[in-house]
Amino acid sequence: MMRDGYVARWRGREYQASPDGSDIRLYRPEAADGFEEVRVGRHVRVVPAAEVEELAYVRTTCTWQGQPFIVLAVHDGWLRVEYTGGRWPVAQAMRLEAFDFGVYQGWAPVGEVTDVREQRI
Repeated sequence: MMRDGYVARWRGREYQASPDGSDIRLYRPEAADGFEEVRVGRHVRVVPAAEVEELAYVRTTCTWQGQPFIVLAVHDGWLRVEYTGGRWPVAQAMRLEAFDFGVYQGWAPVGEVTDVREQRI
């Protein structure tokens, strides 16, 4: 599983999360006590930040063609990746899309990507 976003540990279980001031929104795919369905397969519960055991940002990183990337998404044998090396000539040579100023993204075949790791920030 490739993750990129906040996670929170609450009552011994880890959830996708979203900080919201002094509260944390916890998300899960299935129904549970205290969780409200916001759409099919998405349930939310808002808890005080003080009740959360841990809050971290999880990011999946990888190497593609010898360069560092963040994994943003997975689709049909491809990874949507964002270059983190900060060098325009490298991004240009790799034919990455300029997504925003200084932000370069592309699609990498899963079989060409190495050193996939999940990092907690």
